[in-house]
Amino acid sequence: MIKRLLPLLFFVITISNTNAQRKIEPDATDIAKAKKLKSIFDNDEDDVALEESTDFVSFDFDSKHNKVTVSHEMREKMINMSTRADIQKYCFYDGQSDIEAFEINYKNDRSARFYFKDEAYNSEDLFHNDARVKYTAVDFPIQGYRYNTYIKKTYKDIKYFTKLYFNDEYPTANKIISVDIPDWLDIELKEMNFEGFDIEKTTEPSPKSKSTRHIYKLKDISAMAKASNAPGPTYIYPHLLILAKSYTKNGETKPIFNSTQDLYNWYSSLTKSLKNDNTPFKSKVAELIKDAKTDEEKIKSIYYWVQDNIRYIAFEDGIAGFQPDEAANVFNKKYGDCKGMANLTKQMLIEAGFDARLTWIGTKHIAYDYSTPNLSVDNHMICSLFKDGDILFLDGTEKFNAFGEYADRIQGKQVMIEDNDKYILKEVPVSNAEFNKEAFVYNLSLDKEVLKGTASKTYNGESRSGLLYFFDQLKSDKKEEFLEYFLNKGNSNIKVSNIETSDLSNRDLNVSMDYDIEIKNAASSFDNSIYIDLDIDKELSNYDFKERDVDYIFNSKKYLESTTNLSIPDGYNISQLPKDIDISSDNYDLSVTFTTSTGLLSYKKVFKIKNAKIETSDFDEWNTFNEELNTVYKEQIILTKN
Repeated sequence: MIKRLLPLLFFVITISNTNAQRKIEPDATDIAKAKKLKSIFDNDEDDVALEESTDFVSFDFDSKHNKVTVSHEMREKMINMSTRADIQKYCFYDGQSDIEAFEINYKNDRSARFYFKDEAYNSEDLFHNDARVKYTAVDFPIQGYRYNTYIKKTYKDIKYFTKLYFNDEYPTANKIISVDIPDWLDIELKEMNFEGFDIEKTTEPSPKSKSTRHIYKLKDISAMAKASNAPGPTYIYPHLLILAKSYTKNGETKPIFNSTQDLYNWYSSLTKSLKNDNTPFKSKVAELIKDAKTDEEKIKSIYYWVQDNIRYIAFEDGIAGFQPDEAANVFNKKYGDCKGMANLTKQMLIEAGFDARLTWIGTKHIAYDYSTPNLSVDNHMICSLFKDGDILFLDGTEKFNAFGEYADRIQGKQVMIEDNDKYILKEVPVSNAEFNKEAFVYNLSLDKEVLKGTASKTYNGESRSGLLYFFDQLKSDKKEEFLEYFLNKGNSNIKVSNIETSDLSNRDLNVSMDYDIEIKNAASSFDNSIYIDLDIDKELSNYDFKERDVDYIFNSKKYLESTTNLSIPDGYNISQLPKDIDISSDNYDLSVTFTTSTGLLSYKKVFKIKNAKIETSDFDEWNTFNEELNTVYKEQIILTKN
């Protein structure tokens, strides 16, 4: 009897599985939807889109710890727009948050039974970190394939719930953000970058739950840009900045971050809890300043020691990474994050008798300033030195930055400086592009078909500090090899020799390099003419923004002045030169010129990137310039015999 039932049972299971498979495979409607979304998001590189994405946020009160908690529920309907797609679906959390649910279902809401991993988050930039990630690999075998996802993430303290974006990693057809704010909670949903977006906003009071629901809707949203050197997302994407001000319970109102003072009070409570026993480095400070003749020499000695001897490793631990490590711990371990390094710099300067203070700052990656009291306003910590009525900023993470110089990433940014129970707001000074000047001079002549001569290069500001840092990382036996490679750009046709440099261990000096140079295969003779490719550097040749839709951000302002002087051989005249170029905008001045005098051709390039960025409004003009520049680089100079 059992043997007779087995074939029937197998048949029933097969039919059941087949029917189940049919329920999850794309039908004509799914495929049509996938094709329609592909046409809408034709400029996006993604194969997967979100047909619907809904964020629902609600708040509760943890009476045991007197904290406002947050529940953030995320539902998505994912669909494959292409023939096949494989993605990772993930969610981050840390010591102040938890993932209570993470589900991925087929379109019929049956579990897809993916295997989830839950592990500490690691990257090259994070050494020790309390962040974790829960994730799984998701495959879309054919066009129109769908999954429904549900994630519920909770926050133990509303402080750490800072913003909500409309854009996602994938293009989204319909986005809804719904926030339920109870009557006892004073919270502002600050609308950021809404201009130019058709965002529909409604509110619905709920007398029963004594709350107000704020609903935002937006359609057909592109994915967040995956382009390199893009502005920080807070500059370009519409989002809600969550400003949690206060809560009222039992007739008593308690502040959260109602003002910048509240934000500072919380930061200050973390720094005041530090013991900061300076005993382990007292003798080191004494050693560093014993031969210094001036206060500036003392400060430099301490500041440069921190730069050179404390390894910067971005790590977050404890209270979501906001509390600095003890200065003695950083000194003994010889590594720390920006907060730990700032604290060590401060304590070593205090030990030397100076007025040094911890300072919070958001780099240029962040659009906000301290008028918005929110934990996302800053992402960095430095040290401020009060001296002779001035405030100087010291950033130990910027290797080989000279005293009094500031990296472009913090220039012009507002800082919050500790001042006992108060705070001081200042801005980091701004340097112009000329501060980072690179000046190249080549003096060349023709020896048959070889260009020979001398070259001189100088590097200032951030162009100097970046070069010194890279040079310092090399093993001592590789430094000469690197210099040759750096100067000949790895081109076997270029030979450099007799290199003389400034002191490459002294960050207070601009870098200078003088050397002899020979360039083969840059000149060729035919009949009565000589054809010369005069440019060996070809700066900016690869900066084509035709396929880009977000601003391009350089790591610093740029100023290049390059002059190549070519001696014209006796009996020859210049019969062909490329055309000059000269364009300007608020963000750049760019020129290429050729001038001639008796027996000499001077080829000069001046490239100034004034604000460390090229905006999308510049792209048409910039791309035209780039085409003309590459034409100059490709076009040969022709000398013809008289």
